[in-house]
Parts: sequence; C-alpha cells; structure tokens
Amino acid sequence: MRQDQPYPTLAQAARIWARIGLLSFGGPAGQIALMHRILVEEQRWLGEKRFLHALNFCMVLPGPEAMQLAVYIGWLMHRTLGGIVAGLLFVLPGLVSIMALSWIYALWGQTGTLDSLFFGLKAAVLAIVAQAVIRIGSRALRNGPMIAIAAASFVAIFALGVPFPVIILAAGLIGFAGARAGLAAFHGGGGHGKAGGVPVADAETLLGEEVPDHAQVSRAGAIRVSAVFGALWLVPVAALFGLAGPGNVFSQIAGFFSVMAVVTFGGAYAVLAYVAQQAVETYGWLAPGEMLDGLGMAETTPGPLIMVTQFVGFMGALRDPGAMPPLLAGTLGGLLTTWVTFVPCFLWIFLGAPFIERLRDNHALSAALSAITAAVVGVIGNLAVWFGLHVLFRQVRPLEAWGLSLDWPVWRTLDPAALLLVVAALVAVFRFRLGPVAVLAGCAGAGLALRLAGAL
Repeated sequence: MRQDQPYPTLAQAARIWARIGLLSFGGPAGQIALMHRILVEEQRWLGEKRFLHALNFCMVLPGPEAMQLAVYIGWLMHRTLGGIVAGLLFVLPGLVSIMALSWIYALWGQTGTLDSLFFGLKAAVLAIVAQAVIRIGSRALRNGPMIAIAAASFVAIFALGVPFPVIILAAGLIGFAGARAGLAAFHGGGGHGKAGGVPVADAETLLGEEVPDHAQVSRAGAIRVSAVFGALWLVPVAALFGLAGPGNVFSQIAGFFSVMAVVTFGGAYAVLAYVAQQAVETYGWLAPGEMLDGLGMAETTPGPLIMVTQFVGFMGALRDPGAMPPLLAGTLGGLLTTWVTFVPCFLWIFLGAPFIERLRDNHALSAALSAITAAVVGVIGNLAVWFGLHVLFRQVRPLEAWGLSLDWPVWRTLDPAALLLVVAALVAVFRFRLGPVAVLAGCAGAGLALRLAGAL
C-alpha cells in the first residue's frame, strides 16, 4: 500500500464516482476504459491485476458489468456504503437522461424530424456495437482455444438458440478444466488484457495487495446482505403480483426484468439481445425499430447501456396504462424496470465479492473467468448481427434448415440509405477513430439531412 498518498474519504471518493458517472459514454467497453484510466492510472486506487480480476468476476454475473465493477471497487474502498454510492452515482445520470428522452419520444416520437434523427442513430449504434466486438475480442481472444470458445458461443446462441446461462457455464467449465490440466492457453488470466495504457502494479496502489478487513468471508454477513437486498428487490415484485395480478403490465415488467436480472449473463450487450427478443416478440411492448431507438438513447447518454431497459418498461406501461394517465404509467413503468434491474446488481457484488477477493491467486478460477469473457465476445457478436439485420433490412424472416433456426434477411428489402449511413459510421469509428458521441451526433444529423433531401 502506498504511504505517500492520503486515503480518500467517502466524500472525496464520491466526487470521483460522480465524475465517472457523468463521463461514462460509449457503452461498457468505453466505461471500463474510463474507469481504468481514472481509478488505476490517475488515482492509483488499485492495480492492473486487481482491476482485471474484479472485471472478470463482473463479466460472470448477470447484468451490466461496468456498473457492477464500480460497485465492487467502491465496496473495496469504503465498504458497503462505498459500493452503494459508487453504483448510484454511476446509474443516476443515465436514469435522468433516459427518462427525459422517453417523455420526448412518447410525445413527439412519431414526427418526421425525430424519426429521421433516430434513423441515423441506429446506424451509429450498429457501428459502436461492432467496435465493442473488436475491442473486447482483441483483449480476450489471445490464442486459438479462446477464439474457438468465442466462435462456438456465437453459433450456439445465433443458430441453435442455446440459453445464455448454458453458454457461460460451459465456457467456465472449459477454462477451469484447461487450467487444471496445465494447458498453456488457459494460464495467465486477465481475460480482457490491459484495459488502459500504463500497467500499474497492485503493490504501488492505495489498496495494495492485501485483502481488506471488511472482505472477510462471513456466513452472518452473507445472510444479512441477502436478506436486506433480497427484500428490497423481491418484496415490491411480490406485492405487485399479489395486488394487481400476473396479467397486469406492471407485474409483467417486474417479473420479466427480475428474471432477466438472474438469467442473463455477459454484460450489457449480451443482456440486450435477450431483452430485445422478449420485449419485441413475446410481450409486444415495442417494435424492433423502437428497440434500436432506445439503444440510441442509451448510447448518447452517460451511464450503463442497460439503462435502455428503462425505455422498454416506459413504453410497455405507456401502451397499457390501465386507469392511469399514459405518461404517468410510463414513468412508473420505467422506474420499476430500473429498480428491479439494478438492485440485484448490488446483491451479487456484496454477496460474492468477499469470496472472489479471497480467490485472487486461484489460477483455475482466473482461467474460468477468462474463458467466460471469450464466450461473451461471441454473444456480443450475435447482438451485432441481430441489430444489423434490423437496421439494414426492412424485412427479416426466420430460416430453419439442418437443425438450425436463425433470422435471415429479405434481400430485396435492403435499405440503401441505411447502408450508406452504416458504412459512414463504420469508417468514422474504425478509420478516423471518432468517439461514440461524435459518431452518434454525426449520424443523427445525416439522418435529418437525408429526410430534408427527400431520401427517407
């Protein structure tokens, strides 16, 4: 532990977390890079090895890995209260922004101007998701076995419909077995590779290499955490089912997103594939194009990308308000979605982090986490393909052959304007390395220009 730097108070740390929350644009890949730059390189709160160990654990959990990483580090620094502060400040800017944009979308979303802006945003979102596949893949897929795991996970989810938990479990078992067998490809851990620019040794940081006193594994502590955060999460859900019945839209929202909090693994991009399919195809809360509009909102605002679920809940309740005014129902639906999406994240971290801290030097566990990160690359690739089909083609049909079942484009419905914008966005991202905000703003402006020119 460093002796030449004073340990920050919780209030001082809160200012850092607020800064991270307000600057956390660009989805989980950009947010992780931002946290690495500020927390590891600038503040030197923790080192490279500890950062990556925490990150790989968060990749195993259901839900948004960037937000959970913030909670984990906040907990390491200032116990449970520090984790709560870090998580809330990471989420709050996105919550406020998405709610405001949801109101605007509900009131004026069908106007030609906003339609054209969101048309452009969809192209930018596709390029940003593609960039996430490349960025995470370049860090996780360091050898042949890791590439094979990513490819197999893509085929499993895209063509075979294998559930996320099965893919994650299989990858973890492969990594664990490979390390126990002594295979070189599964040694070294750190599935993401170096997340920032300057490697920092754990011993040179405020936290050092030792395990904090509050990270002691305690059965009583685990029971207490489970009871408190389990009640905060599940009591409102049970109350809705009991008072309103399972057919009520608020009960459906609470039930669906509570299940999502448990069964969807691999971070925000992986979760969105599941949310998009269920919200569009099963519940009919919104159309595929509207899901992409919501993702465009989440990409243009700070905070976790999974905050798009707030837009999904907003639209679902807006269209089935019962006796409430539609906008009030939408607001409550959005806030309910956010509650049942993020409260479980605190539970997973506070319950699991003490055990993970004790296992930082377990090579088999590190290999399992790294293999899971490789599988997530394939899951994100599936999301990129799903979005690409719905951005570029006006019609997509199911194709079943040789035991496979997948979406297939109707080629004659290719949208030339969408293709033009997607190509431009890809060039901006990969050739000129523009940031997500610049790409999103440029594509939104291009969509408006195309409409004014009569091309939409």
